[in-house]
Amino acid sequence: MCYDAEARPPVPPIRGAALDAGEVTLTAADGIRVAAYAVRAAAPSGAGIVILPDVRGLHPFFEELALRFAEAGVDAIAIDYFSRTAGTGRRDAGFDYASHVPLTRHETLNADVAAAAAYLRSAEGGAVERLYTVGFCFGGRLSYLQAGSGIDATGVIGFYGPPVGPNGAGLPAPADQATRFTSAVLAIWGGADRGIGPEAAQAFDEALDRAGVAHTSVTYPGAPHSFFDRHAGEHTEASADAWRQMLDFMGVGGTAKG
Repeated sequence: MCYDAEARPPVPPIRGAALDAGEVTLTAADGIRVAAYAVRAAAPSGAGIVILPDVRGLHPFFEELALRFAEAGVDAIAIDYFSRTAGTGRRDAGFDYASHVPLTRHETLNADVAAAAAYLRSAEGGAVERLYTVGFCFGGRLSYLQAGSGIDATGVIGFYGPPVGPNGAGLPAPADQATRFTSAVLAIWGGADRGIGPEAAQAFDEALDRAGVAHTSVTYPGAPHSFFDRHAGEHTEASADAWRQMLDFMGVGGTAKG
């Protein structure tokens, strides 16, 4: 697990309003129904983002994060990973996500992300002009892989997503897939992350360099894994800068456009 039950996302520097926030059910290309939480921006910028949670799936942290993106002018949708194995209903805090993670598959996760991307591109989702993904830990790795999944993302963002080595759900290592990437990459790391060392971040940078992929890598010295949390007061500056990096990457770093 990346975040604990009490974690909540930091507030972005641009404050606007969110509209039509609520649960939605997507339909993937193979007909499977996928739970999600979507929010429309009151002052849309043309950007939309698919939020890929940590291993817990659709937790309140990520629903609130969708709201925060909408306040910054970005239409947003956060998806659940376990609709295929646990159904689309709401789950309590005791949900045994750990037993469901190994049941996920790269191809079906990609199908679920593609359904979310299609929603954002529809009139109901905001008809976004530029599509991005952002993920955290497990979701960070999956977000990187969307650069080569065929959803035609403008860019992908990962927070402490393991870029090398094996994965319990069988997701390939993003560094090994870099030659397939067609989207720009923003990689965000905690300098004190005990699980992802500087050598892993460097290996990813080097793979992206060799593949000619546009990318930005940002490391916050002293910040641990999962520092992006408004309850982590000692990392407020890192969280604020991470928001700035994301919004600039998406072209909404000034005043949100109407």
